[in-house]
Amino acid sequence: MNLFQDLRALVITELAAMADAGVIPAGLDTAAVSVEPPRDPLHGDMATNAAMVLAKPAGMAPRAIADALAARLAADPRVAVAEVAGPGFLNIRLKPQVWQNLVGTVLTMGQDFGKSDLGAGKRVNVEYVSANPTGPLHVGHTRGAVFGDALASLLQYAGWNVTREYYINDGGAQVNVLARSAFNRYLEAHDLTVDWPEGTYPGDYLVEVGEALKAKYGDRWLNSPEEEWLDEVREFSTNAMMDMIREDLAQLGVKMDMFYSEKSLYGTGRIEAAIEALREKGLIYKGTLEPPKGKLPEDWEPREQTLFRSTAHGDDVDRPIMKSDGAWTYFAPDIAYHYDKVSRGFDALIDVFGADHGGYVKRMKAAVSALSDGKVPLDIKLCQLVKLFKNGEPFKMSKRAGNFVTLRDVVEQVGPGVTRFHMLTRKNDAPLDFDFDKVLEQSKDNPVFYVQYAHARVHSVLRRARDAGVDVSEAALAKADLSKLGHDAELKVAHQIGEWPRLVEIAARTNEPHRIAFYLYELASDFHSLWNRGNDEPALRFVQEGDTDTTSAKIALARAVAVVISAGLGILGVEPVEEMR
Repeated sequence: MNLFQDLRALVITELAAMADAGVIPAGLDTAAVSVEPPRDPLHGDMATNAAMVLAKPAGMAPRAIADALAARLAADPRVAVAEVAGPGFLNIRLKPQVWQNLVGTVLTMGQDFGKSDLGAGKRVNVEYVSANPTGPLHVGHTRGAVFGDALASLLQYAGWNVTREYYINDGGAQVNVLARSAFNRYLEAHDLTVDWPEGTYPGDYLVEVGEALKAKYGDRWLNSPEEEWLDEVREFSTNAMMDMIREDLAQLGVKMDMFYSEKSLYGTGRIEAAIEALREKGLIYKGTLEPPKGKLPEDWEPREQTLFRSTAHGDDVDRPIMKSDGAWTYFAPDIAYHYDKVSRGFDALIDVFGADHGGYVKRMKAAVSALSDGKVPLDIKLCQLVKLFKNGEPFKMSKRAGNFVTLRDVVEQVGPGVTRFHMLTRKNDAPLDFDFDKVLEQSKDNPVFYVQYAHARVHSVLRRARDAGVDVSEAALAKADLSKLGHDAELKVAHQIGEWPRLVEIAARTNEPHRIAFYLYELASDFHSLWNRGNDEPALRFVQEGDTDTTSAKIALARAVAVVISAGLGILGVEPVEEMR
């Protein structure tokens, strides 16, 4: 149930009736007609722009359309007032029983309240994390993992068929460096002293890998040249790192549907097939690129290369796909990987990248546009950096990782739920400060505490009502006399609950799960405000001694708040709590 959709449907119906009556021309396009909350809540519950967007095509003054539409809307039993404002905006105030009845609807629908068929079952692939398999996940990966996982859950809640995917970057030179680093730990396991050249991975996380290599291979490779052990050690250490990464993700509550190996693209003809598909479209050619803007690299020289004509699909420049020595550029396997995604029949693709991949956005979108003939949209979300603080100071690097703070460091400090919620308290493309002290602070300034506290308060009042002999089952509460919810503070909470289905669709359309966290904070704030007013106004207290009917209505409102908070936290991947400790 979405009250805003219901009122928009009413507006469209009345516009059609006005056309039939000759008040406005027939055949007007109403696609841009919206019903939204007014900028100022004092103006009403909802506002429609119908008169403003139809005035020009109708050849009429907006006010004339608005006046006629207002008279029709006012006749609907749900509408208390429909009045024209300014040049032709139309403000609508609904009768209290609409908001009161909404509480019963929430209790009847439960977690299905707010779910949407917006996605219509379309298949969307959300690729996120996709860290190099060279060590544990760091705090930057944590933000991308939380964002991608919450976005996937949001889209699923809004009606999409979602596949969560991790692209394993195991085809490049970095996995050879990993193998050499692991081999060093293997040598150390045999009590040998080794050098650690710059660029290797000296973190303690490879100590166990070295021990495992010793346990499996003994002293077999102690005096062997690299070409004899590199392939086996690379596969062994890459698998060990991916096991570690899966454990890291599990600690955060992230479970992928699919892990896709970059290595599987090499030697299988998949890269060649993707490039050939572009060649057949006339998008692969031999050419020489213009020199890069700004200061030229010392080794830059104009040379003929094999290029992808990405400018034909919105990119700034064409992109090399093959090096002068005939090897593929790093862009080529990424083209092949996304060609595979398109071939798997997804209706839309979403990639979650770190902020340092901003320069990669246009070329990747161009590739997907070309490969799908513009039929499969690709949205790329960039996650900005996270700055860690503790005791007012920057949080130091992890000895285990060697040069960065790991996901496990963060989760072990504050827990997965706090980590996930706080990572979504800023839009993904805005920098985020993560202060270990503040995210555990029990105050209004800590969003995760404030939301969880609201949920816990609901359950505390449910226990009190139950002890007072009130039936607090959802079935019983759904039948409560909700007309007893007449105070403005109570109706304000019901209004906020009514925003939930609309908010879900907005967040899903924009691929912005942080909107869920923002909404939950606002709902919690309204609920806490109502609770606190009850300290001074006994009539607003949830348990009314000797008045079971009124208590049931007030408990129904509180229970509806908990239903929505639980649903929202579920999207964010946070477990709601029933008691604060």
